[in-house]
Amino acid sequence: MKVVKLGGGCLRDGRSFLRAANLLKYERFGQTVVVVSAVSGVTDLLESAIQSALATENGISDIIKRLNDLHTGIVRDAIIDQSKCDHLQKLLQPKFQAVERMLYGISYTGEVTESVRVTILSQGERLAAIIFAAVLAEIGKNASAFEADRIGIVTDSAYDNATAILPEVRKNIKEKIVPLMRKGIIPVITGFFGQTREGKTSSFGRNGSDYSAAVIAHALEASEIHIWKDVDGFMTADPKLVPTSRSIKTLSYFEAAELSYFGARILHPRTVEPLVGTNTRIHIRNINSPENTATIIVESGKEEEDVIKSVTFNGDISVLRVRGAGVGHKPGIIGTIGRALADANINIFSVLTAQTCINLLLDNKDAVKGIDALRPHIGGVIDSIELRTNVALIAVVGEGLLIREGLAARVFSAVAKKSINVEMFAAGASDVAYYFIVARDDMEKAVTAVHDCFFGERECS
Repeated sequence: MKVVKLGGGCLRDGRSFLRAANLLKYERFGQTVVVVSAVSGVTDLLESAIQSALATENGISDIIKRLNDLHTGIVRDAIIDQSKCDHLQKLLQPKFQAVERMLYGISYTGEVTESVRVTILSQGERLAAIIFAAVLAEIGKNASAFEADRIGIVTDSAYDNATAILPEVRKNIKEKIVPLMRKGIIPVITGFFGQTREGKTSSFGRNGSDYSAAVIAHALEASEIHIWKDVDGFMTADPKLVPTSRSIKTLSYFEAAELSYFGARILHPRTVEPLVGTNTRIHIRNINSPENTATIIVESGKEEEDVIKSVTFNGDISVLRVRGAGVGHKPGIIGTIGRALADANINIFSVLTAQTCINLLLDNKDAVKGIDALRPHIGGVIDSIELRTNVALIAVVGEGLLIREGLAARVFSAVAKKSINVEMFAAGASDVAYYFIVARDDMEKAVTAVHDCFFGERECS
């Protein structure tokens, strides 16, 4: 049993839809499930449409036309038979109309709920699934499109960054999808979203289709997931930053999760969560070189000779410093801070504590909102809140990292030789990663220095 996930970069136009479909041409009936993302750029278009509608209704008709033109253009390019083409375009029209109605509703009320926002964003995957199933039929495959919220991809009550309730999903998938697979039908299932128990659409966050594929693989007890992208798999560093970076052939679940969490945008950071204990292998593949598997991710990794597998970074963070003479030993203070930020829908990347200061790593977009959320708590144990921007997080990842003597010294020696100051450092929270903070302007130099130390031709110490 195999789950195939197609990213938006693989679904750009009619030609790319046909190319992706042909990858499945020789798969055995009843052995493959397909999970699709939205067409490249569509989620961004829908997100901007929501923001535009909050300000004015004037641009809504133009946005719907762009959405319609893009998808009907794909249909015309991929489907030769005119009657089939016309039929498929009729199937798409209710999706465009749904988006239009919701955007006008936002414009009239001047507000958008999280449920409505996610429902609008989910239309991209719904459209892509309908088209891809038709393209599979065009090349002779028996395929049907299925929407995640209609087949029982049940989640908790979070509207964004939701978590699938695996026992319920497993039961629903086996009842609604497996019988169709036994009849030779290839299910094409929407990624990115599910549905709460209350019947509201919920999302797994941006790039959440990877997580969707893992949830479905768990439900089907699939042995493999093939995740198709338009880039190579994991690298020893971002090739845009470090041209000498190399492909990584094998990673463990936890190595891949840490790299994704700390900035490598190859895989959704939560993809491995449903797979722990399953031994499902994840193959990251490049649609532009389909004969090769770029990276294989397995449950249990192995320590390489030089331990470090990759150096990654995140330049979109800020540090929120909560100061107070007793914050280091006040019972419950971190819980209070965490609840205040959670209530404001703010994710904390990491927490570094000292006797007089708690440092919170947040996404840049949440920094000011984080100060506002914590301001009511100033005056007790908390004396002040400071914001440190223009910083970057550098992470080094590899099995055995915490037990290899002298490894940290090599990292910081390489950075020091470039006259880069390390502002904060953390180790021990993960068995396979540690990270440090530098000034944003030093990010590229720091990544290159560490990469050259471990993957360059010359030794470092």
